[in-house]
This record gives sequence, C-alpha cells and structure tokens, in this order.
Amino acid sequence: MSAYTVRTRFAPSPTGFIHLGNVRSALYPWAFAKSRGGQFVLRIEDTDVQRSSQAAVDVILQGLQWLGLQPDEGPHHQMQRMARYQEVLAQLKAGGWVYPCYTSVAELEAMRERQMAAKQKPRYDGTWRPEPGKTLPEPPPGVAPVWRFATPREGSVRWDDQVKGPVQVENAELDDLVVARADGTPTYNFCVVVDDVDMAITHVIRGDDHLNNTPRQLHIFAALQATPPVYAHLPTVLNANGEKMSKRNGAKAVTAYRDEGYLPEAMVNYLARLGWSHGDDEIFSRQQLLQWFDLKHLGRSAAQFDEAKLRWVNAQHIKASSGAELAQAVTPFVHAMGLQPDARLPALCDLFKDRCDTLVALADWLRPYYDSVTPDAQQLATHLTPAVQPAVHTLATALAQLANEQRWHAEAIAQAIKATLAEHGLKMPQLAMPVRVLVMGQAQSPSLDQTLALHAPATVQQRLAVATIGGKTAL
Repeated sequence: MSAYTVRTRFAPSPTGFIHLGNVRSALYPWAFAKSRGGQFVLRIEDTDVQRSSQAAVDVILQGLQWLGLQPDEGPHHQMQRMARYQEVLAQLKAGGWVYPCYTSVAELEAMRERQMAAKQKPRYDGTWRPEPGKTLPEPPPGVAPVWRFATPREGSVRWDDQVKGPVQVENAELDDLVVARADGTPTYNFCVVVDDVDMAITHVIRGDDHLNNTPRQLHIFAALQATPPVYAHLPTVLNANGEKMSKRNGAKAVTAYRDEGYLPEAMVNYLARLGWSHGDDEIFSRQQLLQWFDLKHLGRSAAQFDEAKLRWVNAQHIKASSGAELAQAVTPFVHAMGLQPDARLPALCDLFKDRCDTLVALADWLRPYYDSVTPDAQQLATHLTPAVQPAVHTLATALAQLANEQRWHAEAIAQAIKATLAEHGLKMPQLAMPVRVLVMGQAQSPSLDQTLALHAPATVQQRLAVATIGGKTAL
C-alpha cells in the first residue's frame, strides 16, 4: 500500500439504528476517500455487548448499500479483534504506559462527590499511579484491577482540526484513562487507536461529540509510536426542534427513508449539503460531489435537518431522472400495492415525474394504469353534468374509432378532443375534468391526450361508459 493512500473509516456502534446524522458521518469520509482515489473502511464498534444487536448491524449495512456508500474494506468487527487488543495492551504494560488500579466504583463515586463539593473537576486522583518516590497502597486481596493509561502530567496535546482549526488541551485537564476493564476487555478509546493504526487510517472525519476523546487518543498514538490521522470533527446535526438528532428525539432509521420513496442520489445530495457546500449549488449529482468535495468547506456551525427541504431535493432528482431509471426505482413500490407493471412503465414515469416528490407518490399516480378505478361520486356530480355528458359520449365514440384504426397515440387523441370541443362548444376544462375523473379517478392529471394514450384503449372505453345520457350508457 502506498504511504500516500488516503484511507478513511466509518465506525458506528450497533447499539441503535443509524439515522441521517450518523450517515452524514459516513458520507463525508466516503466522499473524501473517493475524491482522492483512496479507500473507505467500515468498522463495527461492537464492544458494548449488552446493547449491540445484529438488527442494528443489518440496518447499517442496508443503509450504506442503499446510498451507494459501500466500503472498500470491511466490515471489521471489534469483538473479533480481542486477541490483537490484548497484544497491544501487553506492549503498553511492558513500556510502562499503563498501570493497575484497584480503586472501586464506590471509592470513585465518593472521590467525585468530594471534588464537586470543592468545586473541582471530577476526575481520578491517581491513587494507584506509580511515580518516583511514591509508595503505593497494598492491592486488596481477590480484586482484579482495571488498567489505566499514565497520561503525561506536563505540557499539552495539540492538533490542527480540519473543521475546528488549531485545538490545544492541557494535559493537566486530563486524568488517567481506563484502557482495560477488570475482566480484561479493552475500552473504546484504546480500541479505536489500535484499529486506526492497524487499518492505516489517514483521516478521521467524525462528529464533534468525539472531540473530547481526541487528546486521549493522541496520547495513546504517541505511546505506540504511531503517526495519528488527520482529524475533522463535524458539528452536530439538529432535528426540526433544534435538538441533537438521535433515536431518542424521534430520528428515523435511514432505511425508513428508503421505504418512504426517497432516491439515494437525493439523500446523498441533501446530506452533503447538511454541513458542506460548494458555492450556491443546491442540486448536484454524486459525480459532481466527488469532483468538488474537500475538507476546507465543511461548516463550523450545527446543521438543522429539514424534511421539507429533503422532499424538495428529492423532487428535483425525480424530475431529472429518466423514465427508465425511475421505472427501476418505483417497481418495488408498485409491487407493494399488489400490482404488476409492464412495458409502459418508463413512459408513465416520464409523464408523472414532475408531479412527485417521492417514489410512493409516483406509484400512486401509476395505480389507475394497473388497477381498477372507482370515481368519487361527488367529483362525478360536480364535473359530469348533463350538459357535458353528450360531449363525453362523442369523445368516447371518436376514441373507439381511433382504437379500431390502430391510431391510439397522443397526437390522434388530441385531435379527437379538439374536434369534440368544437362540436359541443366547450372549453378544455369542461371536458377534460370529467374524463379525468372517469378514467383516472381524480380531476387532475398531466395533459389529457398523453394521459389517455398510455391507457389501453379498452380500459378508456370501459371507464368512459360510466357516463350516462337519459339513463342509458354513453356507449
């Protein structure tokens, strides 16, 4: 592997279903790696055995696949790397970087209460930290210790964050981190560093809720004599109420948006703009994102999720898609209605795409072409008046003639409509509205000639036959 290969990672914890805020933390490292000819690594941080679930892992994998953010490597599971963590822990023990601590949970709580009462920052006081000239207490019998990292007492830790700018934390502000629990299982900050070293991660792009972990992780990198990655800490994504986006605050699993009919290209577009920009460009393709993406234009302020804006972005991508592309995307939604699409589907998608903001809405427009229609009685009474019924009969007769002559296309249907209007002295809405109600089940649709042309002639004739004149059917 080249020393200059960009390698980024997405490292979710499968303790809950990933939402759009989480996915943005996958999109940016994916886009940065791909824009630089690098590699994107997926790591599942599943050491919280009690709260992790396979169902949550499945949503992570399905969400990334749906969005087209497939990793080049992984998923790596931390629970499968325990032997490696123990190996590195032994290395730190041998180097004097970690020490056993026998302070009990009760003692820690009492320590923190005393510190808070004295208006001090709660922290471990270093009771068991070995130091020159210090006599340590006798280890309590039968008690397994935790292992703590001996954080340097002097100086500071500093890094140039690609979002926050230069960040410096005084070592005196940091206590000695637990890197292994009493049962020997390693802790989060330790595992992350070992993983990033082993997986040659060059850039860590993650939420700024991890900002406080960074100085601790940098110390572990230094202890391992490993070069740390470049960091970019992203501002929080807020929900519509201005709260941090989370499952607790009503955030939906990313796969819910798939099921609600959003296009993956639209989601990528929207999420990219939720904290990054390229001038004033609002709508762009995945290819354009990869051409433009960099870390310099990541925003420093929290971004707020706006579902109305997401629906607008989705509508723009639906409009820009070809009928063939939409036919493939909408087919599962048509099937979910118990209907079977046919060769007309691409043309139908082209006809109705300008009216839809989701694939669910598009599938609803397609229903009259693959299912029976029951016109609303009130709309029929409103639009199919006795004065209009003769014109509907005339049009039905003309359309039947077109079908017999095998001239069933939009141009010929438009001429039949025009001739009917002239014969009966009507304006287009007076005829089009009742015909739409009869054929489509509603009074609104695209141009009437195109709407009818994509129906089977027999279907149009059957539905127009509902119109009556003097108690007799129009046909």
